[in-house]
Amino acid sequence: MVEVENPLLEACAAHVQAFFEEKISSDYVYHDFQHTRYVVDMALHIAEGYELTEKEVEIIQLAAWFHDAGYDQGQDKHEERSVEHARSFLEPKGYPEEDLQKIEQAIMATRYPQNPITLLDEIVCDADLSHLGNEWYWDRCGKVRQEMMMTRGQVMSDQEWVDFEIAFVTKHAYHTTMAQELFNKQKERHIRQLLKQKQRLNPDPSKDIAEAKKKKKKKKKKGGSNRGENGNGDNELKQLNLGRGVETMYRTTYRTHVNLSSIADNKANFMLTINSIIISISVPFVASQVEDNPKVVLPTMILIASSLTALVFAILSTRPKVTKGEFTREDIEQKRSNLLFFGNFYNMKVDDFHWGMMEMIKDSDFLYSSMTRDLYYLGIVLAKKYRLLRICFDIFMYGVILSVLVFVVVFLFF
Repeated sequence: MVEVENPLLEACAAHVQAFFEEKISSDYVYHDFQHTRYVVDMALHIAEGYELTEKEVEIIQLAAWFHDAGYDQGQDKHEERSVEHARSFLEPKGYPEEDLQKIEQAIMATRYPQNPITLLDEIVCDADLSHLGNEWYWDRCGKVRQEMMMTRGQVMSDQEWVDFEIAFVTKHAYHTTMAQELFNKQKERHIRQLLKQKQRLNPDPSKDIAEAKKKKKKKKKKGGSNRGENGNGDNELKQLNLGRGVETMYRTTYRTHVNLSSIADNKANFMLTINSIIISISVPFVASQVEDNPKVVLPTMILIASSLTALVFAILSTRPKVTKGEFTREDIEQKRSNLLFFGNFYNMKVDDFHWGMMEMIKDSDFLYSSMTRDLYYLGIVLAKKYRLLRICFDIFMYGVILSVLVFVVVFLFF
């Protein structure tokens, strides 16, 4: 299908983009403008498989552009608001009422569970959930999880999230034969991967226990000790079903690191503010008192010097370190790169980064080792921050004490 220039669609795209930037919260990391543009592209891709008129293709695109505009007031009943936003844009332009009703019907059909009536409705619905059956699935479902946490405060464990995704993806079915041909095969592969993740997170205890017993029997035959490192002989059994405990440990540790980093930055900001005020007041004061009251010059200079030094250390504690922001495919294959830190990938192309993330998601050992390395380097950064902050506070404290003592000595004895 050859795209024809359409001033109305161009104006619509610009309007929706501005609307999302101005009206819709950045907390909606999934239902953002990128998702809307993606749905429009997928709707056109699916429509290529059918002999549609130019007007029908236009209706599909307009419905896709506006289908999530109602998120300006949250998720609940957003389809109704999306219809209102479409009408407010199209009615002043004299758009035919009959075609407006088709756009409204297509938008309302995307409400879950989807209920399309016409082929146009089916195309828009299939485009809206086309990510379930293509290479963007893992990225998009991760954003859904993040959005649910940010907008609804709904935090799920890995086990709960996998169960949620399995239930959603297995219940879903594409409506058009074109979408089925394009996406079903990849969608089935995603379902198998989700089931594998479910098995990894919640393995069959009987199988694990039987395997642990076999290992113990082998050790006995070899004459080795049955005792684990903790000396209780059941170390293998105690390693079972630790997925949720490990997940909680990582989540808690990450939260602690982030909170400590925030506390350090707040302390640094406080020192920056207070020392900047002291310097801005003290310098003009010293300049005005050099001839009239020279006794105050020395203690004030000590205060200025200590504040300036403390200011430097406060800046050093918050100064970011710039890294090259790039990794190679060899680094990923050798599991040497930490993709969880933006400083390691900000110079990469999105396709290379996406490939690396997918490789990490598929390999639990790579994922956990990346998280462990990330925590380690977060700790290194925190240690440096707090060391510099301690020096900053010490200099400020002793500088203030010394300047006050000098003030007292000067005024009492000179």
